[in-house]
Amino acid sequence: MTEGKTSLFKCNICGCEMGKEECIEEEGKLFCEDCYIEGHHKIQACNPWAVRSKKIFREEAGLEGTEGLTELQKAIYEFIVSSGGAKKEEIAKKLEISLLEAENQFALLRHCELVKGQKRADGVYLVPFES
Repeated sequence: MTEGKTSLFKCNICGCEMGKEECIEEEGKLFCEDCYIEGHHKIQACNPWAVRSKKIFREEAGLEGTEGLTELQKAIYEFIVSSGGAKKEEIAKKLEISLLEAENQFALLRHCELVKGQKRADGVYLVPFES
């Protein structure tokens, strides 16, 4: 009796190896489940309904400033404030998160009206909402 070899495939993003049954194929590329989900889960920063909903929720819950934020969101906010503004790429590198995760966290902080984007000569910076 011969054992069947299982072919391993690599994720196009993270490079992890997986069996064919674990792969998600899209546009000729293979992805692991984590990378596929992360790549398709982008939160919109400019969403008036999300801002209104978050504002009402925070007011009803009595939350102000960074109250009610996750530790990651607090760390991002504090980094932005202490730096006088930061690019998404700088935040991702500093906190060792993906660029998409930095963008999603920015969107959530934007919905709370804690941070906003500000165009500067060398790109877009995330700055405290009140600046």
